[in-house]
Amino acid sequence: MTNRPVPKLRPLIRLLRILTLAVATSGAAVAQSGWALQPAPTNGDLITVFFTSSERGWIAGDDGFLAETTDAGKTWKKYDLGTDEAINEIYFRNDDNGYLVAGRRMFITHDKGRTWRDLQIYRSGEFGAGRPEFLSIRFSDKNRGYVIGSVLRKSGNDEVVVDSLLMRTEDGGETWRRISVPTKTELFHLDFSGNSHGWIVGDGGLIFHSTDEGLTWRQQNSGTSQPLYHVDFRNDDQGYVVGKSGLILRTENGGATWDSVLTSAKETFMRVDFPEDKQGWIVGYGGTILRSENRGQTWTRQDSFVRSRIYGLFMEKKYGWAVGEKGLVLRYKK
Repeated sequence: MTNRPVPKLRPLIRLLRILTLAVATSGAAVAQSGWALQPAPTNGDLITVFFTSSERGWIAGDDGFLAETTDAGKTWKKYDLGTDEAINEIYFRNDDNGYLVAGRRMFITHDKGRTWRDLQIYRSGEFGAGRPEFLSIRFSDKNRGYVIGSVLRKSGNDEVVVDSLLMRTEDGGETWRRISVPTKTELFHLDFSGNSHGWIVGDGGLIFHSTDEGLTWRQQNSGTSQPLYHVDFRNDDQGYVVGKSGLILRTENGGATWDSVLTSAKETFMRVDFPEDKQGWIVGYGGTILRSENRGQTWTRQDSFVRSRIYGLFMEKKYGWAVGEKGLVLRYKK
């Protein structure tokens, strides 16, 4: 019997083990990036989300639900504000100072959200037989802030919009006065670039622009009559608006002209957020998440792994959060 040389397999086996480990490690890294479903502390609809750091953030929604995390969503602490009205937006000017609007009420914190104070920002009877509905809040600096929404009035068993609403403060939110806008249409969202330049979007394709710290507002031509739900400006020139039936608008001149961006998505979009100049995100109905890497000129659909309606979005360069119906919480890691 002829003795055949034994193949030298040990170096080959060692190499295969190294390659297998590298592939497994690479796969783990891929699995950890992108969007992932997170445990939620409620089954109710979540409307808004805001984070002040990668670890600390807030989610809020129907029936006055409010919760905070200090460990990037591993655990949540609920806060009782004493209201059953939906919290439509939560916003922090910095780590300490935050604001939220819930129906006809506004709450403010100066201690990172440990305590919340209910502010009465309008006089009793100021809206006649109607009542205010606050939908969005922003501050352009530590003193100047703005709340928008509508005035509602009972009509049978329903409430109907009878006027638009814009309130303004110059003392950090302690006192407010109403500012006139040239419409009676419901206003959904606002954003500011610096102190002077602000934009408001609303029903019927409305876009308003201010250049004097929100004292006066002029209408811009959106080119649509569809409801516009959210606006985001990176600076005085570069801005984005989203709305019903897959509507995306972008401008490079502060809204002097708005261009429509066509995509294959036809779902209603609720939020748009550009954490940096080129990269932006959109969320909406049907679990839709879109991403752009070229200043909103084109958009690519992302995997959300859900079909629920997504209402709220908060994005930074390396992480982000989205919330929606029936307690939906999604986390993004780059």
